[in-house]
Amino acid sequence: MSKACFRLFTVWTANFQTHMRNIELGKVGKKIRQIRKERGLNLQEVSDRSDITAGLLSRIENFRTLPSLPVLHNISMALGVPLSELVETVGLNGSGSPYILVRGGVPERSDAAGVVYQDLLQTVLEDQHLQVALVKVNSGVSQPMHTEENTVLVHVIKGAIQYTIQEEELKLQEGDTLFYNSRAPHRLFNTNGSTAVLFKVFLTGKKV
Repeated sequence: MSKACFRLFTVWTANFQTHMRNIELGKVGKKIRQIRKERGLNLQEVSDRSDITAGLLSRIENFRTLPSLPVLHNISMALGVPLSELVETVGLNGSGSPYILVRGGVPERSDAAGVVYQDLLQTVLEDQHLQVALVKVNSGVSQPMHTEENTVLVHVIKGAIQYTIQEEELKLQEGDTLFYNSRAPHRLFNTNGSTAVLFKVFLTGKKV
């Protein structure tokens, strides 16, 4: 792996959990607060019904803590909604789409030590097998549509590439980043007349 790719991977994994954990916290807390207000309940009333302190409820709604499953169950019972309704927006990107596409041009930032970061993508990483590869795709290569049992991050280092995911065709240029669920039918192909170089990360759930 080149030094540039190693730095890219280091930055990506170092920020992986923190940023998207905040997003997932926000989805759960926002949903709970929305339903509570729709039912005309204040924090103390939900606290009394759920046997959860008003302080903890406030922290959950304001994205400062992530509730455990038993706590979520108690909250759902207090609000009179299925547990699934509280967590329905938590997932890959909250839209039901099997992929996230991040275009090139993401702003860089520097820390106090002068290390430059480009946060290409953040998501929750938990109980996953991680595989990293530098991939070269020659012109004319075309995979058949297929499925796999992992999620994949692709960053285009050089050249251009095309993906078909389900029925949508995506054209990736140098600097673009794609994150997708490989359980969705997909294929990779290159019709651009030159070799493309990709940085790929594969995340597969641990088998028990």
